[in-house]
Amino acid sequence: MFWVDGVGVYGHFTMDSPSDDVVSYKYGFMGGPYDTVSAERPGAAVTIPYLPLSAGPKSLAVQAIDRSGRISGESRYDFNVKAGRGPVARWKLDDPAGSASAAAETGTAARAGIGVTFGGPAPTGSTATSTVGLDGSSHAFLTPDTSVTDIRKTFAVSAWVRPAETDRNMTVVSQDAGEEPGFDLGLRHQDSGAAWSFAIGGAQVSGGAPETGEWAHLLGLYDAETGKARLYVNGHEAGTAADATPAEAAGAFQIGRALRTAGYEDLWHGGIGDVQVHDRVVVPDEVAELAQRKPKLLGHWSLENATDGVSPEQSDGAPLRLGAGASIYRGSDSSCIPEIDPDCTYVPPPLVGDGHLVLDGESGYAAADGPVVDTGDSLTLGVVVRLADSEPAHPMTVLSQAGEHTDAFKVRYEPSTHTWQLVMPEKDEVGAPEKVVSQIVGADGGEGQGHRLAVVYDDATDTIKLYLDGHTNAQAIASLANGWHSSGALQIGRAMSDDGWGEYLHGDVDEVQAYAGALTDRGVSGLGSGTDPCLC
Repeated sequence: MFWVDGVGVYGHFTMDSPSDDVVSYKYGFMGGPYDTVSAERPGAAVTIPYLPLSAGPKSLAVQAIDRSGRISGESRYDFNVKAGRGPVARWKLDDPAGSASAAAETGTAARAGIGVTFGGPAPTGSTATSTVGLDGSSHAFLTPDTSVTDIRKTFAVSAWVRPAETDRNMTVVSQDAGEEPGFDLGLRHQDSGAAWSFAIGGAQVSGGAPETGEWAHLLGLYDAETGKARLYVNGHEAGTAADATPAEAAGAFQIGRALRTAGYEDLWHGGIGDVQVHDRVVVPDEVAELAQRKPKLLGHWSLENATDGVSPEQSDGAPLRLGAGASIYRGSDSSCIPEIDPDCTYVPPPLVGDGHLVLDGESGYAAADGPVVDTGDSLTLGVVVRLADSEPAHPMTVLSQAGEHTDAFKVRYEPSTHTWQLVMPEKDEVGAPEKVVSQIVGADGGEGQGHRLAVVYDDATDTIKLYLDGHTNAQAIASLANGWHSSGALQIGRAMSDDGWGEYLHGDVDEVQAYAGALTDRGVSGLGSGTDPCLC
């Protein structure tokens, strides 16, 4: 086998037969795609494109089909695909504060206008370490003063962006081409509201919902093989791919502005980081990797012990304080085996590890000294819980964090529907509309090992999810356009009520874990095991 270049670069395979009676070919690549293609005329060769989505060994299997429908034996072709080549231009925009230009990891350094400030904050969890801030004036731009890519050929351009406003058109990156930019990636204000946009060759793809002060990762792609323009927002395709016919655009590459008839317009106001340009297709898995924001562990409370009513966080972070009606249950030391020593009494083990929190359902709770997760941004919470009653008389909350007027979220058991619910009000107002997702399961009645619950709010996709024992479903997923920031302390075992606190939990709680950022399904599956899962 030989190596070909590479992920995101089209290859072309020609299928032919010595028989002039062959009218089509059935083919399949290892891992897909699979299809049947017809010849223009009997006996003619057929050439097909192939876009490798991953590196490593590949194979192509082909069978010829004649006019009678007879299928030949299989011919196989094996080859290796190289990893995708790096960008042709990249400005990390992590230069020291006070810099007058942006160094290029690949390509030409970009001079900066006086409206550019280096040393800005980077999106948390990303690989970026700092960014630039542009003030929206005519001096807010960076440019290498040269063309970066031939936009008539396949290319992709990407950046981290944070708009300071969303009520006007603003450009993140573009390339000069006469009186209109050859392409333009940025924000467009429309009648329906602001949207991210990638425009090229008479096509415009729009999608996503820009939010003032919120980071997003954008990638615009033009695929010359298919003639399609695509837009990706936070690692997911947005809008509908559109047919495009790019014109020559050999002018200078621009960061923060676009050249139009009257000069440079649509000046960016906000942050920009890690601008990259590729001369190939950046495949979906690579797009997701570029946009990845690694979650950060904020706290892990094993609830195995407490001293003076305080249960520690595993890494010496902020502890949980136990209220009246809350205690730590400890299992036996494993030395008591009734089958060997009839005089000893069997002590059931804790939910996880060496202990768990017991709540009496009347006044018992545990609480942090303040908010643990930022409810206005992506977050993940995990907990193990076992209800003491088989038929609870009222709703009971295991996790909550309050704002001034209502809980920003609460995870509770609703006995009337036999469901665990995630409830998230859309505003910090009494009686505000609520997003509610749920999973059906019977109450434990004090038996078994309880259930592993997890809450994920992904601000990048405006999605909330409730997981039960590592799994979610359609009823446990909903959209939430904007989370809001809460200032109340994280509560274990109770929620806000009209006259103070209520919905006290009667049961056992263990393994409370909190993260800034949205864990993936794989990451969620590791919650509640006593260790910290994959931060993915």
